[in-house]
Amino acid sequence: MFIVHNMIMIQANINEIKSKLSEYLDKVSSGETVLICNRNVPIAEIKAIVQKTTGRRVLGLAKGKIKIEPAFFDPMTNDELKAWEKN
Repeated sequence: MFIVHNMIMIQANINEIKSKLSEYLDKVSSGETVLICNRNVPIAEIKAIVQKTTGRRVLGLAKGKIKIEPAFFDPMTNDELKAWEKN
């Protein structure tokens, strides 16, 4: 275990990470950082993603800003349908 910039960092080799991934992810979600090593040589680190908190979404914010042409609702031509089916 390392302490980097007042942050606890757990060091583990790849095979240990593979066998105990869920345990390490629990530690990451509680704020710790896991340093992944290959034969004790650091190669990557796992750390939590800061969750962006959002308030309630307000409906209708784009009202009047988007214009959909009436032709958008017309049935597709056979060529257009074939193009969709290829994907």
